[in-house]
Amino acid sequence: MTPNHSPEEPLRFDSINVLVFLFKWRWALVITCMAAAVISSIVSLTLEEKFKSSVVMFPAGKSSLGSQLMEEVQKEDVLQFGEKEEAERLLQILNSDKIRNKIIEKYDLYTHYNIPRDSKGANAKMSMAYDENISSKLTRFGSVRVDVLDKDPKRAMNMANDITALLDTVANDLKDIRAREAFNIAQAEYVHLQNEIKALEDSMGVLRAKGVYDYISQIEGLNEQYATAIGKRQTNEAAQLKKEMDQLAFYGSVYVKLETLIESAYEREAILKKRYELLKIDLNSKLPATFVVDTAAEADKKSYPIRWLIVVMSVFSAFVFGIVAILIFENFKMLRAQKRI
Repeated sequence: MTPNHSPEEPLRFDSINVLVFLFKWRWALVITCMAAAVISSIVSLTLEEKFKSSVVMFPAGKSSLGSQLMEEVQKEDVLQFGEKEEAERLLQILNSDKIRNKIIEKYDLYTHYNIPRDSKGANAKMSMAYDENISSKLTRFGSVRVDVLDKDPKRAMNMANDITALLDTVANDLKDIRAREAFNIAQAEYVHLQNEIKALEDSMGVLRAKGVYDYISQIEGLNEQYATAIGKRQTNEAAQLKKEMDQLAFYGSVYVKLETLIESAYEREAILKKRYELLKIDLNSKLPATFVVDTAAEADKKSYPIRWLIVVMSVFSAFVFGIVAILIFENFKMLRAQKRI
């Protein structure tokens, strides 16, 4: 406020007014900021120091090892990094209860974070403590970063590395469930087709026992012999050949049908066998779900709290709060002087 300001005039701020306002209330603001600095310094000293360990990894691609080994044309490289979609899947697994519960049990985090298991809201408190000290996020480079804070730097390092190892285990377990289901289906279809082929081959064996070996070649040969016998007027021989032709014709249609079915079954068997072997490789292989760029190391310097930052932010907040409070007070006085309140 300027010295010439009257209660009837509206409160205006320009560069001069600001300077006058700050000078008028300088001691109140100085005392407020000093109090905030002292209090925040004391509070920051009482905060527990924590050390941070981090793991940085890229997701592996979703290519199949079986297809890499058995397909002639390679569509995907098993060594290729995964895209953002795969990284987001990793984040879902990292935040899953499977990993969370195993880490909580292995490191007895209920005791470590002083949360009685039988207390009311223990699970909610543990979830908050876990999220406060353990986090995972996507980086701008498409990798996944896992950060662990703990008062013991060695524990923070071990927890971060164990989370990464559990990520591989859980990811492979999820893949195994799907791979086993696909393998079981392929195996059942392959066995069923082999039984079908055996039944067809047995039926062909019955026809061969009756003298049907190759219907087309046999009927052509008999027709030629029959025509020759007719031409030479060999009646008895022609009658015998006609009898053989009629018998062959009786089984001929069955033979042709079985031959077509067997050829089709052999083609399907080749395809199913390849898929069966491919899925078998995928089921028995355990490829890592990630490419770990940086493993966690034992920190030699605390990461939390940053005491100077706490003090600076507290002083700044106190300064802003002090100005707002003084403005409210000044406006209240002005309104009272104007008898508006």
